[in-house]
Amino acid sequence: MIPIARPLIGDEEEAAVLAALYSDRLVQGARVRELEERFAAFCGTREAVAVSSGTTALMTAVAVHGLGPGDEVITTPFTFAASANAVLFTGARPVFVDVRSDDFNIDPSLIEAKITPATRAILPVHLYGQPCDMEAITSIARKHSLFVVEDAAQAHGASVDGKMAGSFGTGCFSFYATKNMTTGEGGMITTDDPATAKKARRFRSHGESSRYVSESLGYNFRMTEILAAIGLPQLRMLPERNEQRRANAAYLTEHLHGVITPKEMPGRHHVYHQYTVRVPSPDGTSTARDALAAKLTEAGIQTKVFYPVPVYRQPLYLDLGYRDCLPVAERLSREVLSLPVHPALSPDDLKTIAGAVNEAMEQRGAS
Repeated sequence: MIPIARPLIGDEEEAAVLAALYSDRLVQGARVRELEERFAAFCGTREAVAVSSGTTALMTAVAVHGLGPGDEVITTPFTFAASANAVLFTGARPVFVDVRSDDFNIDPSLIEAKITPATRAILPVHLYGQPCDMEAITSIARKHSLFVVEDAAQAHGASVDGKMAGSFGTGCFSFYATKNMTTGEGGMITTDDPATAKKARRFRSHGESSRYVSESLGYNFRMTEILAAIGLPQLRMLPERNEQRRANAAYLTEHLHGVITPKEMPGRHHVYHQYTVRVPSPDGTSTARDALAAKLTEAGIQTKVFYPVPVYRQPLYLDLGYRDCLPVAERLSREVLSLPVHPALSPDDLKTIAGAVNEAMEQRGAS
């Protein structure tokens, strides 16, 4: 089976983990500080704060900006629920804006219509590794005095006109096992604001300003030295591996037929955390997409649907009274299918994937 993702862990990471295990500190020590410094430099930000996961990065970021009951945050419904859930944890309310079919990201032209006196922030998600239209989003944010939290969990190394994802607002990254760089679990917050970084460091460690002195409410969201030890070589290898993803994506785009291939938008550097095609849905259901997925499984190719249900249709959100129906997000949830694009793919793997997709779509056209 050709897997949808394959974490690349080698001898360097193994040696680094063993060194961390036999060190005199296992949590939030020198390795964590080094990873923070190197990741901030990579993203072009003044500060980076390591945490225990991408979700805790989001929860920390929205909390330190002071969100609470009565506040609203504009975000996308076409993503993993963690983005909106982080807002809910503060007592604030996510407000969903539809996405664009060309880049799968929040549509900036629809944002201002959803802004109310309660709106405090915009939380865009750089989906599948392609950054959002951040010039438009940050312009709207400045106009309405809103802060921006970027969910860059899938966008390590992505950029807009040379400016890195995670450097437009408060960036939130995930180092989960399948991400472009991994520590197994783990996350990072990036910011140019030292005050935000200071608050985030307190929040990740029980609100402590110093040992056993809690100045504010916080949690245990600390990163371990073991995770940071894995992250340092992963970060060093990230640019090369991103370029391999881009090369694999270019091959698929050139050779696939019968599906709508992803489009890299002008000025944006896509890092292809996922290579996501659209399977046109003539009957308005997911039948065509699901049929292609079944054919590829038979051919030994793993696929995934990211994401089959808009966030506002999750049971949690229905219970909270959400009744949105955003047409582009609805359509994409029935059409999208992610194919393997990770850097461990061989040329033969790529040929197999393209051949299987084309054969399945040709059979569908003939039936």
